[in-house]
Amino acid sequence: MNIILFDSLANDNEIPMSDPRARHIQKVLHLQIGDSFICGAINQHKGLATITKMDSDSIGFTYTIESKGSAELYPVTLLVAQVRPICMRRVLREAVSLGVERIILCTTETGEKSYAKANLYTSGEYKDILLDGAMQSGECGVSEVLFASSVKEAMMMIGSDMVKIVLDNVWDGKPLSAMSLVSDQPVVLAIGGERGFTEREREIFKQNKFQFASLGKRILRTETACSAGLAVLLGRMNLL
Repeated sequence: MNIILFDSLANDNEIPMSDPRARHIQKVLHLQIGDSFICGAINQHKGLATITKMDSDSIGFTYTIESKGSAELYPVTLLVAQVRPICMRRVLREAVSLGVERIILCTTETGEKSYAKANLYTSGEYKDILLDGAMQSGECGVSEVLFASSVKEAMMMIGSDMVKIVLDNVWDGKPLSAMSLVSDQPVVLAIGGERGFTEREREIFKQNKFQFASLGKRILRTETACSAGLAVLLGRMNLL
């Protein structure tokens, strides 16, 4: 963890030793009373915490805000097909670490329909993964996650003013690395699942004015395409 995040913070705070964050402060960071650590409130602000109390029951600390807002999140929406939960965990963690503002998890025609009902979502585990990715990044911004039952439904979640790009290795498209983008215009990047998009889904993207792009000729795993695609995209937006 490069920052420890909470839902909210006051001037004086206390967390029980049963909380993984308290154990991290004590067992990993090896902090004592009087020591400080970076922490923040999710999507609100970050600052410096100073430990005022530490015993077998809890850790108490004061908090001073140093920066407000969640401006660390970039104006990028990742529209990604539902894949196996073990793969989606990586996608979610890396996407929030890279600063993606929104993630749309979309059930596709070639994907396994049961993925959308996996324990990853029903248990709320995906929220913990997002939090872990944000804490790795050292920033307080946590991506919003939306769920779409089809590509057609996902189109209703996308603003008309966005630059729309879909990665595809079937229909011809220009290299993503050659696209001209600006940092302040919202972008949506769509990436398919293990078996890609169907022709009908490609037509939906085309009708909704998506530009087709590629990451080269190699067929990549979804989690690889997400990390590589977002890195290239953010680079073209002069954000990386």
